[in-house]
Formats: sequence, C-alpha cells, structure tokens
Amino acid sequence: MRSRASTLNSFMLAGVLLAASTCPSLVLGAEVDSVIRKGAERVRVAQAAQDRVDDIVESTRTLEDQYRTALKEIEGLEVYNGLMNTQISGQINEIEELGAAIDQVTVIERQITPLMIRMIDGLEQFIALDVPFLLEEREERVRGLHELMERADVTVAEKFRRVTEAYQIEMDYGRTVLAYEGTLELDGGLREVNFLRVGRIGLYYQSADAARTGVWNPHVGQWQVLDSAAARNQVRMGIRVANKQVAPDLLLLPVPAPRVGS
Repeated sequence: MRSRASTLNSFMLAGVLLAASTCPSLVLGAEVDSVIRKGAERVRVAQAAQDRVDDIVESTRTLEDQYRTALKEIEGLEVYNGLMNTQISGQINEIEELGAAIDQVTVIERQITPLMIRMIDGLEQFIALDVPFLLEEREERVRGLHELMERADVTVAEKFRRVTEAYQIEMDYGRTVLAYEGTLELDGGLREVNFLRVGRIGLYYQSADAARTGVWNPHVGQWQVLDSAAARNQVRMGIRVANKQVAPDLLLLPVPAPRVGS
C-alpha cells in the first residue's frame, strides 16, 4: 500500500511539476496575443485618424483654392467697378451738359427764327435787284422758304439748313456759266430764245435763228440790243461752251460799264 501511495504521490508531484513548468509559456502567449491585438487596434485607429487628417487637408486645400479664386474675382470686379464709376461720372457730366443745352434751345430758337426771316427777306430783295436770270425759279425758292418758316412740323435746324442752302445756290451762280432756254418779249410778242449767264457779270439772249441778240443793262433795267456780228458770234460761242458743245475758250463779250458814283 505504502508503495502504491508513494507511486501515486510521485505521479501527482510530477503532474504538478509539469503543470508548473508549462504555465509561464501559456501566460506569456496570452499576453503577446493581447499586445498584438492592441497594437493592431492602435494601427487601425491611427490609420482612421490619418484618413480624417487627409480629408481635412484636402478640404482645406480646396477651400484655399476657392478663396484665392474669389480674391482674384473680387480684384477684377473692383477694377471693373472703378471703370464703370468713371464712365458713369462722365455720363452724368454729359447729361448735365445736355440738360443745360436743352434749356437753351428755346432761347436759341427765339433768336434764330427772326434772323432766318431777315435772311429770307434779304434774299428776296437781292433777287429782285439782281440780274434777272432764272427769275421764276429763284422767286419760287424764296416763296418756298417763306412757307417753310410757317410750318410747325419742321425743326428749326432744318429750316436754317434750307435757308443757308438757298444762299449757297445764289453764291454758286456768281462763279458759273449757264445756258438755258426761255421766253422773252420781242417785237411785241413772246419769243423762244437762248439765255447765256456768265457769273453775275453779264446776261445775254439770242433768238434761235441768231437774228436777235441782246445784253441786260443793269443800270437801266432793260435789255440792250447787240447789233455787231462779232457780239452775236461771241454770244453764240458762249452758249455752245456753256452747253459743253465745244471746249472752253476765251469769250470777248460786251459787258455793261460799272456805274460811277451813287
């Protein structure tokens, strides 16, 4: 019995010793696994934190780019607004000047209308005293100006333009040569004749058959007959020159002598 007990005790002691010998490795392995798990968890946490940091950095970079773009747009808008303010100031000045000019329109119209009337009256008197060429046409032009002045649907500017145009036409008569057909009372009746105007120096007529030729005498206000053949030939040549039937040439036409004294 003692021997069997001793043997059993020996086995129990061996088991205890074996358990004691294997226990530290089991405990150490559990600790290593725990450390590894905790390390892996810390890595995952750190990675997640890094991902959030990267997202924040990217978002910040995007916001920074948007901010810089907005600053450039603001700078451009400030330059544009400055230019617009300058243009607006100039337009305001123009509006003020136009307003002042408009305020003067009525005053100008009151001043220029009597002037135009005097100009038309003066033109009418001038035609009546001038050499009587194209008399009907010129008098009709003056009548048209009188009628124009009475019209309310025509602007003052247009009226003034027409008056100055009539003056310009009269001025052109003084430096041109003109031949035209018309009627003239000869031998107690109206006859078709050719007229020749040389500026305002001389006005001549010649019948179609060249049998009658004359010149206007402004001193007596009548036609004066030209009897010489040379004068008739020169008038006939002048008519052909004015009608561009021959090349321009020197004309030896009789001219009424200027009046001496008043």
